[in-house]
Amino acid sequence: MTIRRGIEQALERVESAREAFGRAEAVDLQLAVKTRTADECREAALALSDLGRPVLLGHNRVQEARATADAIHEVVGARLALIGPLQSNKINQALACIDAIDTVDSAALVDKLDKRLDRRMPVLIEVNVSGEPSKHGCAPGEVISVVDAVLASRMLAFEGFMTVGLRSSSEKEVRSGYALLRGIRDRVGSATGLSDLVLSMGMSGDIEWAIAEGATRVRVGTAVFGARV
Repeated sequence: MTIRRGIEQALERVESAREAFGRAEAVDLQLAVKTRTADECREAALALSDLGRPVLLGHNRVQEARATADAIHEVVGARLALIGPLQSNKINQALACIDAIDTVDSAALVDKLDKRLDRRMPVLIEVNVSGEPSKHGCAPGEVISVVDAVLASRMLAFEGFMTVGLRSSSEKEVRSGYALLRGIRDRVGSATGLSDLVLSMGMSGDIEWAIAEGATRVRVGTAVFGARV
């Protein structure tokens, strides 16, 4: 299967889920390109562009983002986000190659980013809705303090929220976590007057469940590229 065909099949799943759950608004596809080569990343970005979709790619690791950023940015309008945790000692390296950070999870990280940025940087706040120790993100009860820090910063542009869902075969339990993030998004939107906040949730195995609960962006890797090698 080609990368383009994998993207087409993922988009078919997205559109089928939108129709099934009565979702009128668009749901964007972000490609998780962990371990993928520069050539594969460029090919994926070109395919999204050719299909008329937003060209959204995400790397989990700063080193891989640095190695593929030039190839990705050859495609006009491509946006490369960091979708994995950002360590303080990697901030400068990250800011040199990425266009967005989807994993802001503390006021301390906001402060460090704000001091080092020389341009506006779109960010999502990552929330650990499952409570699993292995998951990154702030706790639901910490969200407001992180939102306040982002809104008070000079260089960070608050776009919405992200989460990595519960790793479970239970639809009810997985969707419960996504519903929790949707509720957080709605309350923050009402309190701040911000509309159209992003909900980045759902991956290859649970796209449909995430869209049912309001995802506006899903992150897909293996469903497009196949298993990692």
